Amino acid sequence: MNAQSSLSGPRLLTVLYADIHGYTGLIERDEQGTLARLTRSLALIRSLAGDYGGSVVNTAGDGLVAVFESVQKALHFALEMQRELAREVAWADGGQPIWYRVGISVGDTFAGQDGVYGHSVNLAARIQSFAEPGGICVTDAVYQMLRKNGELRLTSLGIKHLKNISTPVEVFSVDLVHAAPSPAQEILPLRSIGAEALPDASLAILPMENISADPADLYLCQGIVADVITSLSRFRNLMVIARHSAILAAANSGSLREIAQRLGVRYLLSGSLRRSDQRIRMTVDLIEARSENIIWSERYDGVMNDIFDFQDDVAAMTAARVAIQIDAAERQRMAEHKHPALYAYGLVLRGQDMGFRFLQDSNLHARRLFEQARELDPAYGRSYAAISRTFNVEWRYNWTNDPAGALNQALVLAKRAVECDSMDSRGYSEMGLSHLYLKQHDEALAAYEHGIGLNPNDADLLAYMGDCLAYVRQGARAVQMLEKAIRLNPYHPDSYLWFLGDAYFHNGQYPETIRTLNKMRDRSEAHRLLAASHAMLDQMPEARHHASEVMRVHPNFTIEHWRKVPPLRHAEDLELYVEGLRKAGLN
Repeated sequence: MNAQSSLSGPRLLTVLYADIHGYTGLIERDEQGTLARLTRSLALIRSLAGDYGGSVVNTAGDGLVAVFESVQKALHFALEMQRELAREVAWADGGQPIWYRVGISVGDTFAGQDGVYGHSVNLAARIQSFAEPGGICVTDAVYQMLRKNGELRLTSLGIKHLKNISTPVEVFSVDLVHAAPSPAQEILPLRSIGAEALPDASLAILPMENISADPADLYLCQGIVADVITSLSRFRNLMVIARHSAILAAANSGSLREIAQRLGVRYLLSGSLRRSDQRIRMTVDLIEARSENIIWSERYDGVMNDIFDFQDDVAAMTAARVAIQIDAAERQRMAEHKHPALYAYGLVLRGQDMGFRFLQDSNLHARRLFEQARELDPAYGRSYAAISRTFNVEWRYNWTNDPAGALNQALVLAKRAVECDSMDSRGYSEMGLSHLYLKQHDEALAAYEHGIGLNPNDADLLAYMGDCLAYVRQGARAVQMLEKAIRLNPYHPDSYLWFLGDAYFHNGQYPETIRTLNKMRDRSEAHRLLAASHAMLDQMPEARHHASEVMRVHPNFTIEHWRKVPPLRHAEDLELYVEGLRKAGLN
């Protein structure tokens, strides 16, 4: 890179240099496909860099340079970028994946017309060559700023002599495996759910075994299981346990009988996947859990483009053996359902994992993935529903300069999701959420009721409708619906407890609110209700403690903003909540 005649600076910045591994060979083997994947990856990287507080300032051929205000932001971006591109391997369209090597340095930079220049840029460009494909290397100066971070593992690669740089530099590699995991990776303790009776047609789908040579197919296995669960949940007489609960039970149980006992089901569906290039072989076994006998098996051979036909086939045949009665119209709907392109489907699954973090940059990251899915398949309703949720979250946490615009956009996107797929309950769920926060309560209830009619065993949908009911003084039904969601998903996310605590609070049951919220694994989002509940019970030390935690988790919290958030139908209910927050010491 040649510096321009006019430079501004110096400015202390963290520099990230990313270079594609084996770019020349990729171009030689598949020029058109490689350029298409490169364009796609660069578009994603550019948008993500901005979401994580940086900007891409140079791109040339197979390399790019991005700058960040802090080392922490640069590394956060680098980790998420490499994880994102690693996941993309499973959803590639048959071409060779693109792997980047990343180098990070810190120092003075000079801005010119075509990018940034300086010794720090040269250092980052040199040290990236020591990273593994898909890996990250940092300089000693960066290491000194990060070494006290207990969530990172940095390994010295020794003192390196770099081309055209006189002073040797110690280079460190970042262990991506031991970097802070996303919430979806955490292992939670199993909890006994008792032995209450269930309908005969109760089923859990176990994690699909990946017997391919490529570890990247694990994400494909997870996506297939998730979609089969969604398909099976539409059968009214079949109770299907949520995927996350089945994963946890399988990871912490010694036998099929034990898994079923913990989840409270009579039947288990197990499967395996083997992929060779574009060919796929999948097997599924339906197991009667008490005896551990296989009562039905099926093998399917196909190609990637046909994979969703198999999922519909599995759902229909399994339900025929365990359900007492299947509505004929439901069979017709499944036969006519059209699935999105595989790559777009993968983007939505990945974005949903990011969205569970409830952080501003993660919310924007998820939106980028959903938007890519929409671009790949403009008729894919689930992508519009997913984007809608990000605007709702953005409005809720005051992460936007245009709150009204964000909320209106959420509704527009939810309606578009329903237009694309009127049989997908998730579109109606997002429509209900948008109407709810616009204080359009009747419209919200109607949307949720329609969604429940399409998919009565969707635990997440039940939980969100229960949350809606709590705001319109239907507390008893709200609790009933949330308890059903917890029953369908015994290893439910914290949000179920959050909604249930909210329902108890608006019923005036403050001790029950406190007991419920204290069961959450991460109480970051519970501190508002805990502060108000303790204050209403005149337990002021506890109320003040949770008030201080509110400000720690969300430093921009104000009652002026938050009183606009809870979509309570009756003004006196809102004033009671605000009174509790003020009494706890929040302003």
